[in-house]
Amino acid sequence: MKYRKLGRTGFEVSDIAHGLWGMSGWSGSDDKESLAAMQLGVDEGCNFFDTAWAYGEGKSDGLLGEIMARNITRNPGKRLYAASKIPPANDRWPALPEYKYSDVFSAEHVFKYADLIRKQLRVDTIDLLQFHVWDDSWSGESAFRSTVEKLKRDKWIRYFGLSINRWQPENGIKALQTGLVDAVQVIYNVFDQAPEDELFPVCQELNVGVIARVPLDEGSLGGKMTLQTTFPKGDWRAGYFGPENLAKTIKRVDKLKEILPAGMTLPEMALRFILSHPAVSTTIAGMRKPEHVRQNVATSDAGPLDKSLLAELKKHRWDRTPQRWSD
Repeated sequence: MKYRKLGRTGFEVSDIAHGLWGMSGWSGSDDKESLAAMQLGVDEGCNFFDTAWAYGEGKSDGLLGEIMARNITRNPGKRLYAASKIPPANDRWPALPEYKYSDVFSAEHVFKYADLIRKQLRVDTIDLLQFHVWDDSWSGESAFRSTVEKLKRDKWIRYFGLSINRWQPENGIKALQTGLVDAVQVIYNVFDQAPEDELFPVCQELNVGVIARVPLDEGSLGGKMTLQTTFPKGDWRAGYFGPENLAKTIKRVDKLKEILPAGMTLPEMALRFILSHPAVSTTIAGMRKPEHVRQNVATSDAGPLDKSLLAELKKHRWDRTPQRWSD
């Protein structure tokens, strides 16, 4: 496993992060298997874990807390980093400019959930706490500044971050310029290359850590989906890969398979594409099963893609705007 600095936090984090959404928000998850996969991740060098209160109303935070507690004695001296997220108080995804900041992230709401997350993680201080949605119209709110500053001053958190809305990578740059934001989490993958345009240069200039999420486009870049793929009711992917998106996505995935180098899998190519960009600190891979952990650790070890393949992958950029089914 290779490691990179998470911006100005100074954290040396594994460039493959362990994502926990699939352990509580997707169908087919099994807690025993999830915990085994997380422990294997630790043993193989993964030290950065991404969770959120919204992933099962604290369930994934609790799973991470269990793993962190186990490894205090099992792996003394091995530092594990926990990143979690505060849900929006109005329960609206994504954030929209017409929403008032006070209705989404009031200080009372933020501190309530920060405390709940601390208890689930079994820590006094959260390494990185993020707002799970964001709109840049809120950047000048005095309550935003006072809340983040108090979270840090009172040692409830070490660092603060934002999770940027899907397909809106520029909708966070104003917040970065306030100096309050230490890391951003943004969708970045072979299809979604727009963060390279404006967001990444600002992050590099301000030394803000970049956490690339959705590296496999919610699963399509895993290469196993077909036009007949369906998901159970209640699984978020059932909506995302509905009739408005599935066929278009499979067509583009098939095009990628045509340029796949011999001996390389599609998910390996997808992950290595992300890790080839110098602005990226880590990318979140969903790893519910031990075999996923082994595959992704090997991807880290393989390093960046060669320049000719990267140039070819640039042609597969797919610029999209938020839709009802993508929320």
